[in-house]
Amino acid sequence: MTLLISTQKLDELIQKKDKKLSIIDTRSFGEYVLGHIPGSINTELMQFHWSDTTKNGIKQFNKQNTKLFSNFGIKKNTFLVFYENISGPSAARGVWLSLYFSHKKVAMLDGGFDKWRVENRLIDTESEKFQHRRFEGKPNSSILADLNFMKKVIKKKKDFQIIDVRTSDEFSGQQVRACRRGHIPLSRNIDWNTNVKDGRFKSLNELKKIYTEISPDKETVTYCQGGYRAANTFVILSELGFKKAKLYLGSWNEWGNDMSLPIENN
Repeated sequence: MTLLISTQKLDELIQKKDKKLSIIDTRSFGEYVLGHIPGSINTELMQFHWSDTTKNGIKQFNKQNTKLFSNFGIKKNTFLVFYENISGPSAARGVWLSLYFSHKKVAMLDGGFDKWRVENRLIDTESEKFQHRRFEGKPNSSILADLNFMKKVIKKKKDFQIIDVRTSDEFSGQQVRACRRGHIPLSRNIDWNTNVKDGRFKSLNELKKIYTEISPDKETVTYCQGGYRAANTFVILSELGFKKAKLYLGSWNEWGNDMSLPIENN
């Protein structure tokens, strides 16, 4: 099942009044009230950063996000659609979170609200209420990389791929966003922005060329500063058939602020 949905397909589901559909607007509330896709509820996912991937940290992460997802009124057959203004990191984070909690009926809107608006599709300004329902999604650790996992990967030094999806300046250390500058050893830099053109994801053929040196048969970890941009690339890798993709939740915010961990800045 693809993790992307077109504006046309989403519009068709809305017109059919599909009761299985739940749409999550991941933008700020200020943007939401000015206009949003009909029926969507608002949760600004960028507020939910997480940088502690110790055993207790992941336990608390699971607890927090279980409460968050309970606001979406999810049932087993619910089709979750996340969107923001473009095919960006925040909506992708929603998709990754859904998959992490074993809810596979999920997609992000390709082109986002910008494309929806340009196509003159129906827009609403009335806020939708949360439909609270206890969420009991089971964490799927196979798509999450924590600190201990990353340490083992660095030590192993083979049969593994790490993609730093930040900008080249962040990767090299010219731009500093933690106590230390640089990147995780063994990682290669492929800016997440290369996934997108004019607010939409590029074609699969174009994306394949971008990741031609990344093997779909090896375990692959994506990371950024806080696990949002990395989620965008995680979605693309999944679309390209990578079965062993993971997201390093703590990303550089955790790694770059731990003085005991090795780094590179060249």
